Amino acid sequence: MKYEFGYGNTTQSVEIADRNLLAELLPNPVPGVESEVGEVERALREPIGAPRLREIVKSGEKVAIVTSDITRPMPTAKVIPSLIAELEAGGVRKEDMTLVFALGSHRKQTPEEQRKLAGDYAFENIKVIDSDPSDCVHLGTTSRGTPVDITRVVANADRVICLGNIEYHYFAGYSGGAKAIMPGCSTHDAIQTNHRFMVQDAACAGNLEGNPIREDIEEAGRMLGIDYILNVVLDEHKKIVKAVAGDSVKAHRIGCAFLDTLYGKTIPERADIVIVSQGGAPKDLNLYQTQKALDNAKYAVRKGGTIILVGACPEGLGGTTFEKWMLEAPTAQSMVERIGKDFQLGGHKAAAIAMVLQNADIYMVSEMKPDFVRSIFLTPYPSLQKAYAAALEKYGPDATVITMPYGGSVLPKP
Repeated sequence: MKYEFGYGNTTQSVEIADRNLLAELLPNPVPGVESEVGEVERALREPIGAPRLREIVKSGEKVAIVTSDITRPMPTAKVIPSLIAELEAGGVRKEDMTLVFALGSHRKQTPEEQRKLAGDYAFENIKVIDSDPSDCVHLGTTSRGTPVDITRVVANADRVICLGNIEYHYFAGYSGGAKAIMPGCSTHDAIQTNHRFMVQDAACAGNLEGNPIREDIEEAGRMLGIDYILNVVLDEHKKIVKAVAGDSVKAHRIGCAFLDTLYGKTIPERADIVIVSQGGAPKDLNLYQTQKALDNAKYAVRKGGTIILVGACPEGLGGTTFEKWMLEAPTAQSMVERIGKDFQLGGHKAAAIAMVLQNADIYMVSEMKPDFVRSIFLTPYPSLQKAYAAALEKYGPDATVITMPYGGSVLPKP
């Protein structure tokens, strides 16, 4: 049977015999909601592990609302009016509310970007700022040695409310929850210290239990004192299909469980060959973006197997630090060793690719030049069909195959 995978603005196709195919992993049908805003208001009426927000806050209190910056799909503008109304019902004045964009290690945003994210209503009615890693309050150190240095306006607030969208995160387990604070409102040193645990086996997508990065994040959240979260789950079109509000851990866990019903895919066993794509443009613009699909595919391939990564990558690697790490590394393993000692954003993506290479070969179908692909420890092929033929020759005619045409969204669960 013929299978197609998004590749830039076109597709790559491959013929796979029925006897070889173990599973085709597609996102589960997404239940819609009548109204995105209505779902947010429902979550605020039905909080998890906490009273209604209006019963917690008091008149005169300073409230910091922490939300995602422009690099994340969190639809703050859709969510914030209902949250402001809930705070006002508890007696909080608009002049005592501050919306803080959690930059982490990202660049500052322009006023135009802030307005677009916050929406006109919030931008014109409450204070809107970016977090400032140069102006932080030191609250202590986590048990894992991470400094808890939080941007001053958040650290000094009477109440802290965290917004965010929940999706799989390849070393924090899931996004959302206290992640708005660590790394969102933290310093570069704190982020470096926290993220260095990404090399541990438990620091992986879809895992919360014993995940050192998530546990460190939530310990920092407890030290600050997060009063409330309001998190959402988005469908493939970035529409809200679920909202959760309340306790920063209990509500977050309910949101994570819901995400699993949409994008968690149980597989019968790990396969010899996994074929994965981000789904085409714009998600496969470069390898930095395409890596997300690769990282999910590693959960579907057996040790010693092969992942065929289909991504046009017309812009090459993408990201200066990422490119520097990939091109300077003498071996793939050296990047794993380096990230444990010298965590750098961008470098972490290079290390993540190297960690996949510890257990599987990666065949790359892209527009990048073959010699260049070889120089970054991947095996180039001009087409998916030729890559698959090579993999089939390697493992024999009875090789097992799993396909993941939307690899950035689904998470295989053996």
